[in-house]
Amino acid sequence: MSFTLSRRGFIASSAALSAVPMMAGAKVADAPVAGPQNPLVKQRADAQVFRHDDGYYYLTGSVPEYDRLVLRRSRTIAGLTTATEAVLWRHEKTGPLSGFIWAPELHHINGQWIMYFAAGPSGGGEDVFRIRTYAVVCDGPDPMTGKWSLLGQFQAPWDSFNLDSTSFVHKGQRYFAWAQREPGIETNSNLYIAKLESPLKLAGKATRLTVPTLDWEIRGYKVAEAPAILHRNGRLFMTYSASATDARYCLGMLTADENADLLDAKSWTKLPQPVFVANAETSVYGPGHNSFTVDEQGRDILVYHGRDYEAIQGDPLFNPDRHTRVQRLYYTADGTPDFGVPVGDGPLPERFASAADAKLLLAHEGSRLIVGNPALAQTQFRQTPGRAGQQSVMLSPILMPGHYLVAGKDGSVTLEPDSKGADFAIRSQFVRLTDSRLDTVRFAAIAAPGKAIGVANGQIRLVRSRDAAARWHVD
Repeated sequence: MSFTLSRRGFIASSAALSAVPMMAGAKVADAPVAGPQNPLVKQRADAQVFRHDDGYYYLTGSVPEYDRLVLRRSRTIAGLTTATEAVLWRHEKTGPLSGFIWAPELHHINGQWIMYFAAGPSGGGEDVFRIRTYAVVCDGPDPMTGKWSLLGQFQAPWDSFNLDSTSFVHKGQRYFAWAQREPGIETNSNLYIAKLESPLKLAGKATRLTVPTLDWEIRGYKVAEAPAILHRNGRLFMTYSASATDARYCLGMLTADENADLLDAKSWTKLPQPVFVANAETSVYGPGHNSFTVDEQGRDILVYHGRDYEAIQGDPLFNPDRHTRVQRLYYTADGTPDFGVPVGDGPLPERFASAADAKLLLAHEGSRLIVGNPALAQTQFRQTPGRAGQQSVMLSPILMPGHYLVAGKDGSVTLEPDSKGADFAIRSQFVRLTDSRLDTVRFAAIAAPGKAIGVANGQIRLVRSRDAAARWHVD
């Protein structure tokens, strides 16, 4: 349902907007939706975003037809949504690479562009799942315009189902990590790691890192696949995907000290619970097969795919609606990644910490606004364009879509569902003011000139815009 302010309401809101006081050094913030929006790219599963030192972001992923390798690039993450997509290579007409093409991943190894992928033969039946890992290589420095050709097949420890290969360098040594079904172990896939001698040849014996045994790893299928590496805070974190590819798909994580022997399975600790799962409140189901990148400000970004509905008709593998999604990755006090929940569709949410005390964040418990530091998802708010002109914005918690912060006549600030009424449309409008000198923002209430969202006596209230209590640091 669309909403239009009445003439009287529009005049009132416009007058209030013009009355918002501007403090020295403050300015109205830029457009709120200039950054990435989810889904970033529709119908691109097994998502990888790779930031190269040429200043470009590269994105690849599985296409619904499973018949080709694709690549797009942009100077910004947001630009990947509309970037032109190149087809690098198509599956062969016959033979072991004529069927499904899965899970491409781009790497730059020894000056060459390499793309790993999994492939199987066509023809139907069980043989189409004779999946093995291969790589193609580019003949030039530009992966978008160069000619790509088959490099060969990964020389795995066993001739068995394997896929989802990744490569990383740690302390000058290049490693290879992948998922494979090991003979004698009754699972669909386990995780392995080894040193890499050349793009398709291991430098030594492989180490089995984990076997899916926990209840959340074996729902539908016994799966540990799609390893992705993040090196932060003195540790290596390896995420992986588990269970069936429907709404039960989720992320688990292994951790190792950065100085440990990565080829010793005892160096790695598996977290007992998944770190990222489907969320009904934000309407993202089956989040998984992730990668990591950094945004233009150098902040860590989680890249993954997920559907925006739960019920699937037929085989989940043939459902096309696994979309590429991105969101900020945060950390707990001990330096462990805090994934929160899939944030849902729309602009990426932000967190607002009181300028007076960084431990006090704008948050909510259900429909009640609080100031504190609860679970990550309770502190994430999405800013969208308002209804009172180009300068106004609205704030909504990701866990309560359709609810917005509203200024009360008594100075309260509450969370209310959108009533579509003119009074609501005015009271839910704020002007975001930035002060680059103090690195803070304020949200001035259009319905209460001279007042802004702030902290008073441990509560979220309207306070004087000029007061320090109205300033927030954006996290």
